[in-house]
Amino acid sequence: MLNWIFRVVICCLLCQSVVAQSDRWQQRIKYNIAVQVDVDANQFSGTEVIEYINNSPDTLDKLFFHLYWNAFQPNSSMDVRSQELGKTVLGTSRNGEPRLDWDGRVRDRISKLTEDQIGYQRVNSIKINGVAQTLVNHETILEVRLSKPILPRSKTNLELAFQAQVPLQIRRSGRDNAEGVRFSMSQWYPKMVEYDYQGWNANPYIAREFYGVWGDYDVKITIDKNYLIAGTGVLQNANSIGFGYEDAGVKVPAATGKTITWNFKGENIHDFVWAADPNFKHLSKKTRGVTLHVVYKAGDKRTDSAWSNILYAAEKVLPFIESHYGKYPYPQYSFIQGGDGGMEYAMATLLRGPGLGAVFHEWMHNWYQHLLGTNESLFAWMDEGFTSFAENEVTDYYNANWATQSPFVNAATKAANAATYAKEKDDLPLKQADSYAGYFNLAASPYEEPLSTHADHFNTNFGYSAASYAKGAVFLAQLGYIVGDSVRNVILHEYYNQWRFKHPNANDFIRVAEKVSGLHLQWYKEYWVNSIKTIDYAVGNIELVNNKTEITLKRLGKMPMPVDVLISYKDGSKELYYVPLDLLFGYKLQEDNLPRVIAPEWKWTHPTYTLSISRNLKDIKSIEIDPSFRLADVKRENNKLEVPR
Repeated sequence: MLNWIFRVVICCLLCQSVVAQSDRWQQRIKYNIAVQVDVDANQFSGTEVIEYINNSPDTLDKLFFHLYWNAFQPNSSMDVRSQELGKTVLGTSRNGEPRLDWDGRVRDRISKLTEDQIGYQRVNSIKINGVAQTLVNHETILEVRLSKPILPRSKTNLELAFQAQVPLQIRRSGRDNAEGVRFSMSQWYPKMVEYDYQGWNANPYIAREFYGVWGDYDVKITIDKNYLIAGTGVLQNANSIGFGYEDAGVKVPAATGKTITWNFKGENIHDFVWAADPNFKHLSKKTRGVTLHVVYKAGDKRTDSAWSNILYAAEKVLPFIESHYGKYPYPQYSFIQGGDGGMEYAMATLLRGPGLGAVFHEWMHNWYQHLLGTNESLFAWMDEGFTSFAENEVTDYYNANWATQSPFVNAATKAANAATYAKEKDDLPLKQADSYAGYFNLAASPYEEPLSTHADHFNTNFGYSAASYAKGAVFLAQLGYIVGDSVRNVILHEYYNQWRFKHPNANDFIRVAEKVSGLHLQWYKEYWVNSIKTIDYAVGNIELVNNKTEITLKRLGKMPMPVDVLISYKDGSKELYYVPLDLLFGYKLQEDNLPRVIAPEWKWTHPTYTLSISRNLKDIKSIEIDPSFRLADVKRENNKLEVPR
């Protein structure tokens, strides 16, 4: 009966919400890129023919491009920023050494690059209608001063010539990474800066986040014929290229020269990545209309099995992902060995190794970055946090249903994984336990800053990472506590339906959540995102008054929340008392079959609350605030009181 009522209510709410979509304008672009790669010199030259559509109401007298690889030079902003952050002492390591706030992948490595190891992107010219434009370099940002302004709602064609040197792999991009992948080609082309309702987003590159213009890419890469390429988009000339991309039964003609040209196309995306190596191995499989590719440097049997397991796992979790977060709309996805860990791009990811945690995390970025396209610099928590939340949910689903059945994992590993998962289910009542632990660690430190802080301007690497990933994930997990997990899941699906391909911001998400849940939630965003106030509730005094038990609840932290209170009785029965917060202007639907009593609302201004229950004090065994452990209470030891016999 409860499930039927829930479904009816949600259907009614969705009927109200779907008509509330904002009609926010956004720019559009088409790239036609052609490059010739010299694999011996680690350099390439190229051209871009760009169609740029100004859908804004503004006249543009400038354009801006990202030139990311100019960061990989001694004394660059990325170099100096990394070294400055590395001076912060976060504590002491186990061996007694100072624990410094390095990004361990970057550290001071850029300062040591030689001339043939640095990266650069040099734009030789940009022409519009044959007229050369004035170019002003700002390291990783190129300013283009236009000879003729671009009018509102008009189209402009640009011709751009550039050359580049692939840096020694330091962060994400580069050549010859730790695993020996020759080329990890991310942020490799002059990329148009996004212009949106807030203006130009010309953020210098210091190794943090990205933001781009949605459009269509037609990319031609001419490279040594022995190199296999994997990347964004669909290979257009597969039957003449081969390397496992060709149709079944096709005999691929031998290359007649020293090079071959690969042609990829991707539509409605805002970035393009590729990687190349002469010793890449290529696996592929089609499922649910999507061709999955795995490309890696062939190694020992164990490594081959682990990379093969990615195809198995991806196929098994895709139905779960689409049912919870929305349909994957592109024709292919590539899991590619390269880079320095895991990094997401449109229709592809670079992975250092085949670990499924990174695989699921980076794949989920295709929903929370490459489908929704939030400005990561301003809302990193909406990208990394939402992705981390989804990664945890997908991992839990995979472990519970498929991990022990994989044909690519040996029996001993399966048994160990099953035992670990069973233990975690007992010890950690939350799928999101690691995210909560990360947030609690952040909140207990002196390094927390509001989630609204610009990603590039956090004072520490630690503070940025813990906030964006852990606290961002807890935002969604705790939203489930406020509105109910099932309603939260509907919110995520409706968020996808309303805002994919539209660059949503924090308020856009909250408005979807409010319309689906029927509750007021702006207060939650203001406290959790724009402040560093914490949650701490406690059970206070208990006394018998007129044959009723009165329990004093205390709000010791500065952030108010609705409160679930579980009363366990000595006869084995239980009741859940739900205390709504007045700022909600409503209450969440019942989540289970446990008897529930809705108490009068708790005013956010009041630090204490008296909860009255009808049964006698002597009947009570224990009182517990938030038995689900979804409330991010920084001091849980005062949440439960065992009543003396």
